[in-house]
Amino acid sequence: MENSEFIKSFDGTKLYMVKNLVENPNAIVVIVHGLGEACNRYEYLAKSFNNNNFSTYRFDHRGHGRSDGDKGYYKDFNDLIDDVNFVVDLAKSENKNLPIFLIGHSMGGFGVGAFGTKYPNKVTGIITTGGLTRDTGHAIDSIPVGLDPHTYMSNDMTDMICTDKAVVEAYRSDPLVLKEISAGLYYELGKGIKWLIENKECFKDPVLILHGKDDKLISCQDSKDFFASISSVDKQIKIYDNLYHEILNEPCRDNIISYISDWIKLHL
Repeated sequence: MENSEFIKSFDGTKLYMVKNLVENPNAIVVIVHGLGEACNRYEYLAKSFNNNNFSTYRFDHRGHGRSDGDKGYYKDFNDLIDDVNFVVDLAKSENKNLPIFLIGHSMGGFGVGAFGTKYPNKVTGIITTGGLTRDTGHAIDSIPVGLDPHTYMSNDMTDMICTDKAVVEAYRSDPLVLKEISAGLYYELGKGIKWLIENKECFKDPVLILHGKDDKLISCQDSKDFFASISSVDKQIKIYDNLYHEILNEPCRDNIISYISDWIKLHL
């Protein structure tokens, strides 16, 4: 069963959320999308998790998709983390005694990594795919300093998201994908990454870290460095040869989703 609604986050900002629910689920998975996109691009993942008897919650970040907020803008990176926390709390309140897992892609990888750092031991496990956790590829710090935070720059990453040209074309034509991103969002992500590094020892949750080796947007070195620095005892990393940024949209995605689902089942 799929249903959608608007929820009011911790500060009253309205976020668009979609639930894909199964009867008597074994777990709840909260899906956190990446920069410039929206949760509509994760329908296949949500339904694949449903087939594994996991219910899913997914939402549009503020300033993204159908959610409120200045488009492509953050005034404080903590807003991103605390929106994730709000949705986790909602999922926990609506699913008493069920394990909760988080999966975040790209900027969503930062979101779930930062959530685990700020709110340790609150969920059963965390998964990142192509996670922006260190900016070793200089995707963020290449933005010129000193710009007005409301200066907007073209979202020109389209051709590098995936090896599948059909996915690239669907991304390009998706009306919910942002065509411009603000300097303010990039600046706040930069601050957030610095904070994440400074507090690396606070991340203790079980974690599965996945990345495409040929990711041209977020270097896989981010995931390697994140893996090496966190305090988690239960941690696993897998780097996929020949895959770009969106490993969950590559032709082999069913194998990757099965790998993730098996990891979740081992942690139930």
